[in-house]
Amino acid sequence: MTAASGNGSGGAAAGIRFDQAARAAEADLPVGPEKTALVRAMFDSIAPRYDLVNRVMTFGLDVRWRALSVEALGLPAGATVLDLACGTGDFLRMLTGAGLRPFGVDLSWGMLAANRTGRPLVEADAAALPVADACVDGITCGYALRNFTDLGAVFAEFERVVRPGGRLSILEVAEPEGGLLRLGDRIWFRRVVPVIGGLLSDRDAYRYLPRSTAYLPPVEVLRPMLSEAGFSSVNHRALSGGLSQLITATRRGRP
Repeated sequence: MTAASGNGSGGAAAGIRFDQAARAAEADLPVGPEKTALVRAMFDSIAPRYDLVNRVMTFGLDVRWRALSVEALGLPAGATVLDLACGTGDFLRMLTGAGLRPFGVDLSWGMLAANRTGRPLVEADAAALPVADACVDGITCGYALRNFTDLGAVFAEFERVVRPGGRLSILEVAEPEGGLLRLGDRIWFRRVVPVIGGLLSDRDAYRYLPRSTAYLPPVEVLRPMLSEAGFSSVNHRALSGGLSQLITATRRGRP
């Protein structure tokens, strides 16, 4: 299944230039404050049945992908983890079960209201996190990079709040490289998922989600962006044949 800003062009990397504003215009998607408002309202509306739709549209694979992401953090028990775009709490529950001390941040109050994890929660924009410098040992983020209005500013916040030696573990949508799996994924994600979303939740929101992949830079751009933001050992791993992707990195500096 499928330094950049939501208001303009991304950086050039390995001969690739990613202009997010142009991509958004091609897909008839908003940028800037209009995008922020749309994302907040959309997730408020789908919060009540968000977990159910996720399980159905990924055949439950999202649970395994999140477990792999938690494992990839490689942090010791008791480490403090910020789960960004925490939603209803899937990552928070897994992080707690792994012996870590997570707290959640989300732009959507509706998502936080549906969160029943008992963990500390904060409503905030990822580009202006209300936390102290170097205060967390790691960050998890599930399927939200393409929803951030200014990805460069978000990565700058990652650099600010993660301590030296701390870890990032980021899940995002992806698309298989070719063959029948790619064709099947396109049909499922672009055609079937909006129908399922309409039956179980909000049809307009689940029409938007496949289109929102236009906002997402390729890994060839994400890797140098994270490196420029102060992270090393940036690793990319395709999951389940390329249906999803896992990006990990380590904050540079002496712990």
